[in-house]
Amino acid sequence: MIMLNTLKRDFQRYERGDGALEEGQEETGWKLVHGDVFRPPVMAGWLTVMVGTGVQLGISLLFLISFACFGFLSPANRGVLMQSMLFLFVFMGTFGGFTSARLFRMFKGTRWRSNGLWTALLFPGITFAIFFTLNLFIWGQKSSGAVPFGTLFALLLMWLGISVPLVLCGAFFGYRKQPVEHPVRTNQIPRQVPAQPWFVNTVMSVIVGGVLPFGAVFVEMFYILSSIWMHQFYYLFGFVALVLVILFLTCCEVTVVLTYFQLCCEDYNWWWRSFLTGGASAMYVFVYSLYYAWAKLEMARAVAGIVYCGYMFIASFAIFLVCGSLSFLTTLVFVRTIYAAIKID
Repeated sequence: MIMLNTLKRDFQRYERGDGALEEGQEETGWKLVHGDVFRPPVMAGWLTVMVGTGVQLGISLLFLISFACFGFLSPANRGVLMQSMLFLFVFMGTFGGFTSARLFRMFKGTRWRSNGLWTALLFPGITFAIFFTLNLFIWGQKSSGAVPFGTLFALLLMWLGISVPLVLCGAFFGYRKQPVEHPVRTNQIPRQVPAQPWFVNTVMSVIVGGVLPFGAVFVEMFYILSSIWMHQFYYLFGFVALVLVILFLTCCEVTVVLTYFQLCCEDYNWWWRSFLTGGASAMYVFVYSLYYAWAKLEMARAVAGIVYCGYMFIASFAIFLVCGSLSFLTTLVFVRTIYAAIKID
């Protein structure tokens, strides 16, 4: 409500025209950067790849939680949740490729095939490499928990044979659509960004933007980690769905508010910062998982600690992509909305 009231006063001030200038004051605010706010960021292709992957993961998670809430997935069968998430991620590749290519064309990119291929390979490739390395450690311990080579080969076939073609198919249709038209034109010469206050820089935005969403869900993190690592059953999927909604809403709201502060300070480089601010909660999740392992788990061997850190890094990376993508897309809608509502001379 405070944000909406502040924006309403901004709109009224901008509609009055040059009243502030007549009084000898210099006009300030987010309107001044209208010619640069939609300028493509550095490494725009990598940003689109990460957002597309986050959308793919987010839609997969949405279906997984929905199936669990309706009772289709039994928590007594520990492997069914991971198998379902794997299958959903593979078959949701079309959405990831479509989103990545759509944003890539908005940034005036031309190599959409390369962009779609990176979307299909980045997160699954990192995950498979970590999983295979951890499995080698487990094989070295001659543990029965090691994944057989045949299963690894089947996972590789699912990734390269199903997920990659679906992502490229989605990228094809996403790039063929008309590019997104911005509400204001971008100047040819970039505007110089003035010196920024210390509390508006990227580091502070990431710290603040991550701690608030994590603070809303960290209590539930204890029960989720206990169900995964201490062999406890977890049945409260409806409560998990509610916690996820709170997490996503908090990430989006915090990112929008911090982006507004950034634009008011005439810093138009908001693309990457909005993604990093929303995904910063994953950093706190990983740190909390290390604390949980130190306080609750008794690991007799170093291999157990390596496996734990590897799996929690994969989970934290997935949270980073999902929260960052959702925050980025919400901020994009917000920025387009406020600049479309004002008159540009």
